[in-house]
Order: sequence, then C-alpha cells, then structure tokens
Amino acid sequence: MSLHLYNTLTRKKQLFRPRTGNTVSLYTCGPTVYHYAHIGNLRTYIFEDVLKRVLQLNGFRVKHVMNITDVGHLTDDQDQGEDKMEVGAQREHRSVWEIAQRYTTAFQEDLKRLNILAPTIWCKATDHIKEQIRMIQQLKRRGFVYLTDDGVYFDTSKFKRYGEMARLQLKGQKAGARVEMVQGKKNPPDFALWKFSYPSGISFDAAQDDSARRRQMEWPSPWGIGFPGWHIECSAMSIKYLPPPIDIHCGGIDHIPVHHTNEIAQAEAASGKRPFVRFWIHGAHMTIRANKMAKSENNFLTISSLIKEGFDPLAFRLLTYSAHYRTTLDFSSTSLSTAATSLQRLKHSLKQKGVLSGKPEKKLSLESQRLYKKFKAAVNDDLNMPEAMAVVWESIRLSHNASELRTLIQQYDSVLALQLLRAEDSSESIPPAVTRLAQERDQARKEKNWARSDALRKEIEQRGFSVEDTPEGSRLKSINSNE
Repeated sequence: MSLHLYNTLTRKKQLFRPRTGNTVSLYTCGPTVYHYAHIGNLRTYIFEDVLKRVLQLNGFRVKHVMNITDVGHLTDDQDQGEDKMEVGAQREHRSVWEIAQRYTTAFQEDLKRLNILAPTIWCKATDHIKEQIRMIQQLKRRGFVYLTDDGVYFDTSKFKRYGEMARLQLKGQKAGARVEMVQGKKNPPDFALWKFSYPSGISFDAAQDDSARRRQMEWPSPWGIGFPGWHIECSAMSIKYLPPPIDIHCGGIDHIPVHHTNEIAQAEAASGKRPFVRFWIHGAHMTIRANKMAKSENNFLTISSLIKEGFDPLAFRLLTYSAHYRTTLDFSSTSLSTAATSLQRLKHSLKQKGVLSGKPEKKLSLESQRLYKKFKAAVNDDLNMPEAMAVVWESIRLSHNASELRTLIQQYDSVLALQLLRAEDSSESIPPAVTRLAQERDQARKEKNWARSDALRKEIEQRGFSVEDTPEGSRLKSINSNE
C-alpha cells in the first residue's frame, strides 16, 4: 500500500517516497508568537501531525523541523505595518522577549493538549540571525537584491520562476487592491529580506541609546541596523537543518501566494539549485460562521476557551477528522458537541467490548487484516481521515474478539492520537461548564419551563454526560461510566 500525497507544486496526488534512504525531511511553518494560537491555526498543526504519524506508520523515520517566528512578521504580509511582536508587547505592556517566551510556552502546551508530537528540532528566528544575513549575502552576490530607504529587497523580476507554485500571473501586475507598493520597490511582488530600523547615517552604538532606540529587537548587518524580513527565516533555518531538496514542507493555504512563494524564490536563487522542496502540502482554513478565523478579525477561539466550556481538547482533534484537510471546515459549538459525544461513544463502545482490559492479539484473523488494510489505504490516500474514521467504527461493529480489536485500535490510534485505550478515571470531576448547565436545568424545572429543561438535557448529553433527576437535583455522570 503506497502513500500518495497531494503536491501543491504539481496540483495532483503523487506517490511519495523519501529522497534518500528511509528518513523523511519535514519542515512545518510554526507560529508567530505574539498571541495565542487559535483553533484554526491548530487544525493545520493537527493535519501535519497526522501526516507525520502516517509517515511513521509506513515505516519511515521523520526528521521534523518547526520554526518559531519571534521577529520580522509584519501586520501586513506586503512588508508594511508594525512587527507583530512589537504589537503584542504594546498590547500587554511587556517586552517583546517576554511576549515571545509566553506565547511559545502556550503554543507548546496546546500541542501537548492535542496530543501532537513535538518536532525533532525547534528553531527560533532570533537564534538564527547570522544564517539569515548569510543567505541575504549569497543573494546579493548572485544579483537578486537591491537597497531602498526602507531595507534590502528581493528582485522578483530576476527570478524567472517566481510565483510558479502559486500560479501567479505577474506580467503587467500593478499595485492595487491586493498588491501594495512600498516606496522604492521596483516590482509589486518584491519582498523585504532585511528591514531598516533607522534612517541612514545612525551608527549602531548610537541607536542602542534608549533615546534613539526604535525597536526592542534589532541587529547590525552589512546594510544597516534592522531586523530580518519574515520569509527569510524559513529558508535559512530549513536549509541549515534539512539539506535540500527537502522532502515535505507544510503550512496553511494562505502561505501559498506569499510566504511559500517567497521561500522558494530566495532558497533557489541563493543556491542556484532546484527544487528547494519536493512536496508542498497545505491545509485549508477553518472558518467560523463561514468567515475565516483570524486574530486580526478578533473572531478566534483558543483551546483554553474550549476547555473552559468543558470540552476535551481531543474532541476538537476528532472534529478536524470530519473533513479532509484540504477542504474548509466550518466550526460551531454544535459540531464540537457532536464530536465530543462521538469521542465518548467511541470509548464507551471499546469499554463495553472489553478492549480496555484485554491483551493485544499478535496474530490477526483475515477479517481483522482486511480492516487494517482498509484503514491504512484510507490514510495513505492523501490522509483521508473521514474514511479512516468510518473504518474505525466498522471495526468496532464487526469485531467480536476483544484482543484482536485492541490490536487494531492500537494501530489506528498511532495515527488518530485520540488516546482511545486510555482508561477513564472514574473519579474524574465534572467540568464546571457541565455543572452550570445542570444547575440551569434544575432552575428551569423549578420554574416548570420544560422546553428549556429538555434543551439543557440535550446540551449536557452532547458534552458526553447523562443526567438523572433526583429529589436533591440533577445527578451527572459520564456516558462512559458503568456506575
């Protein structure tokens, strides 16, 4: 069963094998740590984790590198606006370094909550300024850069394949609705490699005086005091840790026309070799009420906010499996409640079949082998998780041997990462949000508001808990509980 992945570069599914040996080089674009990651961001990291786990299921070793963007990402991707880190510092009255550490830690905690495997290598942009300067120097020697009053820019007209992956039509492109023009840029799509902090003529020593200082993060360079552009970090750091051509590079679809297009241009222009990456794989957006979830729109939710509402983070992970990673998924409280109920029922079904206490079976029957092959075929078909989940339910329905089913679930969960075989803690407390719903229901019953009472019962059950009426009030218990 061969693994086929959709390659954005070719716009088709292709057979995947590592470039050399049995080790896959994987680079995934990490967060800009000026705020919490929202659940739309985290959907992308879940799909990348599934990819990594499927690669491992196929017997490959994975060398995974993820960056932490802690400088250089402006509020406008077209080299305008403030650095997002500076914006975060102003918002919270902290230093940019404190902001970076706070939200890096929060992001890593979110990954743990979602059972996402940590990368082999974390790399921060601010730890790799020398590598970024070195790459800009390579580009300068090869004639791809020019200077403006604003900074050092990449001349896209010199790179004939610019925009190839994004299918950009550059001929005759002018500044306008979607293409902004910074003063001094030669071509609308040209992008900053290094941004200046100060007017020319100010020495670095003078700039470090508090009265002259404009930014908290800035470094000397051959061209002037400043900071790197957003795009250069990923090219410089990925090449340092994963010699090209890199097997797989991932991110969200919004990275295709700007960030990843610019990565390709700088990396291939600096080395004179192609391809920089063999497979580009991108995940679609998560929307909320059909609008893109984004911090800039202030319409985002975090994993912490879902936990406060009483949801298991792994219910959100399961929710993301309801749609293929390349299709838009619209988030709603109803869809998350449905996923939470599904996760509870899944675990309850396994418990009822004796799977949690059973021992794995080394030799599988022909029927179990068929089911495993069907699951692997689904995940190997460009990570088809809706089909994979259908196989999980089919396996539970058809399997009559607890030991064989345990073996199957172990294999499935190596990809799903839903902790399906983890025994539930019978003393586990009821989430505060569920307790509040029960209290509201008790009040509705006192007021003989039966419609409201029934609606609240349904919502409690959607959260994975049953409710029993007693003279003392509602009694809650997990659907998984046999008490």
